[in-house]
Amino acid sequence: MATKQELGVLAGARESVLGLFRWRTRVVVIDELGNESVEWQAPEWPANPFKLLGMLTANNWLYYSVGFLGWTFDAYDFHALSIQTTKLALYFNVSKSDVTTAITLTLLLRSVGAIIFGIAGDYWGRKWPFVVNMICLGLLQVGSIYAPTFNTFLAVRALFGIFMGGVFGGASSMALENVPVEARGLLSGVFQQGYSFGYVIAACANLGVGGATSSWPTMFWIGAGGSFAVGIARIFFPESRQFIEAKKNGGKGGHTGAFMKEAGVVVKQEWRRIIYAVILMALFNFFSHTTQDSYTTFMKVGKALDNAAASRASILMKTGACVGGTIIGYLSQSIGRRRAIFIAALMTAVLIPAWILPNTESGLEAGGFMLQFFVQGAWGVIPVHLQELSPPAFRASFPGITYQLGNAISSPSAQIVNELAEKVFTVMGPKGRRVEAYGPVMGVATAIIAVFIAVWIAVGPEKKGSRFEQASAAGAGPDLGHPEPLHKEPDHLVKTDSLEKDAHSDAPATLTRDASRH
Repeated sequence: MATKQELGVLAGARESVLGLFRWRTRVVVIDELGNESVEWQAPEWPANPFKLLGMLTANNWLYYSVGFLGWTFDAYDFHALSIQTTKLALYFNVSKSDVTTAITLTLLLRSVGAIIFGIAGDYWGRKWPFVVNMICLGLLQVGSIYAPTFNTFLAVRALFGIFMGGVFGGASSMALENVPVEARGLLSGVFQQGYSFGYVIAACANLGVGGATSSWPTMFWIGAGGSFAVGIARIFFPESRQFIEAKKNGGKGGHTGAFMKEAGVVVKQEWRRIIYAVILMALFNFFSHTTQDSYTTFMKVGKALDNAAASRASILMKTGACVGGTIIGYLSQSIGRRRAIFIAALMTAVLIPAWILPNTESGLEAGGFMLQFFVQGAWGVIPVHLQELSPPAFRASFPGITYQLGNAISSPSAQIVNELAEKVFTVMGPKGRRVEAYGPVMGVATAIIAVFIAVWIAVGPEKKGSRFEQASAAGAGPDLGHPEPLHKEPDHLVKTDSLEKDAHSDAPATLTRDASRH
């Protein structure tokens, strides 16, 4: 027989699924006293995107742009390796599968960096942890160039992964807490596409340096320069205003004991939400790495494209990602975060044949463009979705840690694809050649993951409209050593399995503070 606790979780999942198919969307609203509640509102026609962008001040743009560029070069630094798998295999005289071990190590250790720099960002602020992070990222990119052996290269890339992992939480919190609520969906989509933009820059650089094996260090030098530039630029403007005000609102400044006590309360009250977000991010990272990390290799090996053609196809593929992430992130402000992800995941599954079956460069470009439109379209919702689900005072650590723990779980994805493809052969290509089965392996894996994402997002929570920027900084508020919620819920909210839900809600409410302390 199911326990009361289990029934609560099942009831919450059922309400979430039903809510996904309702015309109205779940929106968090705040009354004049600052108390959060939820309402079901009819979707509004999407606002004029240029009007939304016009709401940003010069300072908003400054913080957002640096966060975006930090995330862009974090992605470039990663793709500078994955897009040159063949070159590095030849340079170090190892297999392509061996090279993907470096990708696995990088992804595996990013969660360590997310924990270190996420906590630092919530405790000390957005500025200096971000500066240190980006400069160390550049130094380790240089270290990768001078690795004398493949084992040394693997060791440097493992250490590199720690600093890569610290970027997302700090960059996304700095970028999105400094923009108007109404513009978050659009700017979340644009922000996430810093990842795709980093790939586009890497593909363009790879096209520019040519296919010679000796050209790979140039790609790494470009990444190092970009990381240094972003870190140094961040030095010249102040701490995020929202973080400074959050510290003032708490009344007594951040203290290590109070910070750790509050973190313990959050974990105790929100552990289900944390587990949900980690699994969601694991699925999403399988989603992106399975569809991109080996795609250049697939075009060269399976479709007999040369380096230039494969690079051009990669550029157009990720251009589709940038467009899709922006558009679907923008639409999520109207149709809801979960609904946008659900539709994008199912559309990805539908487009798999168009992605792997064409034999011409133009066909692969068109299929890749459309598939990545929806893969990264779903991803475009993630930054704001994680920020809204996050306990408000932990907006640097919660998104970064859950994102990178998911990355750690998905870390073998490229290696799994490569090893399976190298052991299984298929007839493919314009002349019916017998080749390594990159296409079928990637297609089957992507279909399975897309369906899993659709199911998981259907049963999950949503907090669109959350005013997370109004929260006090962690450790700056009153004593949080008690397990009860930190504010009194409105009467129409009922408690189910320790997760606050309204009678019609599709999601648990997150930890908040009474606005009288703001």
